Amino acid sequence: MKNRLKQILADAAKTAFKNKELKTDNFAPVEIDEPRLDAHGDLSTNFALVNAAAQKMPPKKIAEAVLKNLCDTDGIIEKTEIAGPGFINFFIRASAWHPVLHEIYEKNENFGASQTGKGQRVQVEFVSANPTGPLHVGHGRGAVVGDTVATLLSFCGYEVQREYYINDSGKQINTLGRSTYLRCLEQNGQAVDFPSDCYQGEYVKDIAREIVSEKGPWLFKAPEQEAVAYCARFAASQILEEIKQDLGSLGIRFDNWYSEQSLFDSGRVEAVIGKFKDSGLIYENEGALWFKTSAFGDEKDRVVVRQNGQTTYFASDIAYHQDKFDRGFDRIIDVWGADHHGYIPRIKAVILASGKEEDRFRVLLINLVNLLREGKPAAMSTRSGEFITLKEVIDEVGKDAARFIFLTRAYDSPLDFDLEVAKQRTDDNPVYYVQYVHARIASILRKAREEKGIEKIDGNSEAVAAICEPEEIRLLKQLARYPETVKAGAESLEPHRIAFYLMTLAADFHAYYNRHRVLTDDPIRTAGRLYLVSAVQKVIRNGLTLLGVSAPDCM
Repeated sequence: MKNRLKQILADAAKTAFKNKELKTDNFAPVEIDEPRLDAHGDLSTNFALVNAAAQKMPPKKIAEAVLKNLCDTDGIIEKTEIAGPGFINFFIRASAWHPVLHEIYEKNENFGASQTGKGQRVQVEFVSANPTGPLHVGHGRGAVVGDTVATLLSFCGYEVQREYYINDSGKQINTLGRSTYLRCLEQNGQAVDFPSDCYQGEYVKDIAREIVSEKGPWLFKAPEQEAVAYCARFAASQILEEIKQDLGSLGIRFDNWYSEQSLFDSGRVEAVIGKFKDSGLIYENEGALWFKTSAFGDEKDRVVVRQNGQTTYFASDIAYHQDKFDRGFDRIIDVWGADHHGYIPRIKAVILASGKEEDRFRVLLINLVNLLREGKPAAMSTRSGEFITLKEVIDEVGKDAARFIFLTRAYDSPLDFDLEVAKQRTDDNPVYYVQYVHARIASILRKAREEKGIEKIDGNSEAVAAICEPEEIRLLKQLARYPETVKAGAESLEPHRIAFYLMTLAADFHAYYNRHRVLTDDPIRTAGRLYLVSAVQKVIRNGLTLLGVSAPDCM
């Protein structure tokens, strides 16, 4: 509807210029918005205001000239008005909203899809948690955001790859190996002073028991360094498998699992350091190697190789992001925790230093999740030793509730996740509130078949013309918003827009259902209403599918 109105307005402005009622045809783009108040119409534009300077005319005069030349051949406009300093408000005929129903039925699962991306290759890297312990609920939020962003982009015509970067090298992996080795010694009856900087959770003890059972005789005779290295590899591999299982239970799969260690084994880290040394962007100072990130907007230069010859995490990150572009991605999107905010400028500096445009790299920072139980902080997990694990949350509330609730707020805002609310079968539980609409409509359709013998949903012209109640028009307008909501969610990388949309559509359906019977004694009215609610069901299903949430027929 907005696009049709934009074209009508643009044509009217051109005609007004030809008729010498406007002074220039250098018009600002037409923008169409929805007024906050119903009294101001269905749609509105500030076209007259934004063009006042160029036209050297009062906005109201511009608005009058445009409306005078308005050619509404489709008959979608019922009336217009000029409001305030020069806004143009449009009141749309009820029948003009009907075509969206036919579009929904025609496109079905593809309603809302587009080719905005034009095949552009995008990589979304998300979660990428160190394989040193179980995933926590914050990882879960980042996982769902990353996965849904990837789905949205794919639905809008981008070629998308999901990637998990495995941090299987460096200090934290060594700490994991030492933690596990010390627990193995405890299993062997040795007294151990367990350091506070080692991993404290029960999962380390569980892994140690497996290692002792399989490799005990060898482990306790091997040189300590060799034993610690073995424990590190074994534990990281075990934890990574559990991470994959946890993410799988959340409905998340990756196209590629990329090992940090492979960057060293393949020589990519060494090669990229050499490349930037040759170009003068990496220099030596006090025995260490530094990257000139300050020359590209960072607050200071960053160490790449320490004085002892060991590389920093930044060194492998340089090589990793270089490799992403080498693999031919047009855009790369990283999903990080909010505590990594300060890391963005140095990676952006590397992107710029490589000759790539800054807008080809984007970081989504995921804010904290406050895990609650009946409004109070939830108790800590004994398995992790530090937090409630993602697995425990999924086991308690299920995949659908977890995914949907993670998306009920913008990812850069803190999120309160109440475990008890997530399990309720009430309107307070947002996923239940939306899924119930799908199930309720499925029940209506079953009843139509069983009690009225209606096997086919018929959208003939007579039935559709009967869709005219204010609550029905509100539903039609909401359905018409779905494609632009999907497109906006993909372009802004904001998947919560879909969750918000679904909750609004659900509210509009509940308001309609509470005032009007779908199955009436009038066969024409019944046919129209079945056609309408079935379209609502399809859009609810499509939106939930984008979020990775099921659309049940029974609840």
